[in-house]
Amino acid sequence: MALTLILIRHAKSSWDDPGADDNARVLNARGRGAAPAIGGWLAAQGYVPDIMLCSDAVRTQETAALIMPHLTPAPDLQILPRLYHASPDSMLDLIQKQTAPVVALIGHNPGIGLLASGLVKRRPAHPRFGDYPTCATAVIRFDSKNWGNVAPRTGNCDDFIVPGDLTG
Repeated sequence: MALTLILIRHAKSSWDDPGADDNARVLNARGRGAAPAIGGWLAAQGYVPDIMLCSDAVRTQETAALIMPHLTPAPDLQILPRLYHASPDSMLDLIQKQTAPVVALIGHNPGIGLLASGLVKRRPAHPRFGDYPTCATAVIRFDSKNWGNVAPRTGNCDDFIVPGDLTG
């Protein structure tokens, strides 16, 4: 049995109010279009997580809310303050405690992009993998039965996509 990790950076957020609290920033129109596109793509590819771990930032929660309607059965959504701007090590620690075979995590850069880069044996050829833009999504498979065995450079990047690949 393999384990699958889906790493999603939150969709594009608004900077309309530069004085707003960072955690309270909402998605902009582009982000509100990108997240459902990613949700539809995940469903079409058969990448349906059992659990979705999500930062408590408004923009990550909005991203999850726009992705979830496309996923059947709906994953168990867990909003976790510790994922707000979490380091790759902190995210990996949380992932290693999971028991479901397919786990999604919605977080922030630079942590989520660094985590994706650190977990894969070989980076995908996609030109945007290195900068992990908003709503970028990596699907990483581990040939393990236990998340506790997941470590850097042990994953196979089965898929990577950015919203522009879907919407032009």
